[in-house]
Amino acid sequence: MTTIQVTTTPKSLIGPIVGKRIRGAALAAALLCLPALSLTSPAGAAPVPEEMVSRPAAKLQGLDKITARTSTFTIAVGETKTLGSLRITLRACKENPPIEPPETAAFLEVIENKPGEQAEPVFSGWMFASSPALSAMEHPIYDVWVLSCEGD
Repeated sequence: MTTIQVTTTPKSLIGPIVGKRIRGAALAAALLCLPALSLTSPAGAAPVPEEMVSRPAAKLQGLDKITARTSTFTIAVGETKTLGSLRITLRACKENPPIEPPETAAFLEVIENKPGEQAEPVFSGWMFASSPALSAMEHPIYDVWVLSCEGD
């Protein structure tokens, strides 16, 4: 007669082993996705394709979180507008051609001017109209986002 010896793992060790396997699998899945991510633009957002059509202006919207007031304004490429203590400069506005899915991207530089202090950069990078959270400006008082490109 053959005797088979059964060894069991104590329950106190099973939890950490299974947890490590799950964490390891999640880490491996995340690492497999890294090559698909592009971190080449200044804000870490996806680069703007060259096939996009350049436009001379953009329509932006700003929110003052203190007063809950929104303002919509058009800004030309190279122009600077103010929103409270922010100076917003539009460097480029591009949109997909009509045969592509709609997308608008604007390259903005935002600088904050506080009275008695030196100007401080708040944001510099591409903002996307369809995904405002992809490359959002983080500021305690103001939000700014892109609505569309303007002009031909």
